[in-house]
Amino acid sequence: MSESRKLFIKTYGCQMNVYDSERMAEALGAKGYVLTEVAEEADMVLLNTCHIREKAAEKVYSDLGRLRPLKVARPDLKIGVAGCVAQAEGEEILRRMPLVDLVVGPQSYHRLPDMLERTEGGARVIDTDFPEEDKFDHLPERKALRGPTAFLTVQEGCDKFCAFCVVPYTRGAEVSRPFARLMSEARALVEKGVREITLLGQNVNAWSNDGRGLGGLIRELARIDGLERLRYTTSHPNDMADDLIEAHGQEPKLMPYLHLPVQSGSDRILKAMNRKHTAEQYLRLVERIRAARPDILLTSDFIVGFPGETDADFEATLALIRAVGFGSAFSFKYSARPGTPAAEKPELPAELCDARLQTLQALLGEQQRAAQAAMVGRELGVLYEKAGRLPGQMVGKSDYLHAVHVEDPGARPGDLVRVRITASGPNSLAGERIGV
Repeated sequence: MSESRKLFIKTYGCQMNVYDSERMAEALGAKGYVLTEVAEEADMVLLNTCHIREKAAEKVYSDLGRLRPLKVARPDLKIGVAGCVAQAEGEEILRRMPLVDLVVGPQSYHRLPDMLERTEGGARVIDTDFPEEDKFDHLPERKALRGPTAFLTVQEGCDKFCAFCVVPYTRGAEVSRPFARLMSEARALVEKGVREITLLGQNVNAWSNDGRGLGGLIRELARIDGLERLRYTTSHPNDMADDLIEAHGQEPKLMPYLHLPVQSGSDRILKAMNRKHTAEQYLRLVERIRAARPDILLTSDFIVGFPGETDADFEATLALIRAVGFGSAFSFKYSARPGTPAAEKPELPAELCDARLQTLQALLGEQQRAAQAAMVGRELGVLYEKAGRLPGQMVGKSDYLHAVHVEDPGARPGDLVRVRITASGPNSLAGERIGV
């Protein structure tokens, strides 16, 4: 494959999938593929799927259906399905969708180049194994990145087995990447211009290796010259170790932002979800985190309408939200995931779930608007990521992960500046640069 071919990747879901898509593009780059943003001009289309949201598989099949005309017009077009839906559906994708050439799970995508080679002879290929080898050992070195921020996967898989979640089945058991490898990859990213790294994992704060937990890893990463900011996501309350909480108060490069999913404020529902913590334990944990870093902004996840949820259970969730005061949150109606324990339980009426979701989102919306309004007048660090729509405008992320628009002619992506926040909008802030 001497001449370059074009690769189109559609990424669904979480930041982990964004990272995986980057690595798949790099793996296929060794076979001469270059990225394109136009599916119609691609020689290969890859759907990197997520199985968390409602009707995830159906959405993938629908997207595949829309690709059928492209395949009919160009039979040599290669179409692949990767990610968690690929892991869960496997052979069913090949059976239902003859246009698909390959199916690869999230632990096997380092084999994509070999799989693609086999499709050149007309074979349809599937690999949804959990291989013994570490896929990261077989991936090429990270290429130069487009911006000053990057994701770095440090942990994969989940051993929690929440009753509603498919991750343990699609991503496998919890595995921590080696400390030395992570330090090497982080240094390489910084050498390529990255100034902020977000550490990723299904339960990222469960990471441990070489006698360190995530707090220790963060402290070591913070010593890298040129790396100015660190974040991590997504966390489980049961894995917030003392050392990690202390790092929030002691390490200035660790941003004052924490996504800490709780899902419900009802102990009865938390037990049914197999969360292994109570609402009171979550609230005490929040107290400890805020004692270490008083200005931290907390975000969370909530599921409403879990099987068996009563009005009292829902009110307990609202009470927890009022007690914590979140900067923002993701909230969803419960939807059954095939193969999970909760999928066997009777679901609540859709109208009831809709009403509860609207009530919960209204409360969370009030808290988000209040949190953003409280930023007006404050001086924050902002890392510019790209030029804005207006001449001389830059857009970047604040310490608290807000999008911030700043008039700053001559500035460039990668500049880390001090900004006084002057206005709060529905989804972003505006400010004026006051220094570096």
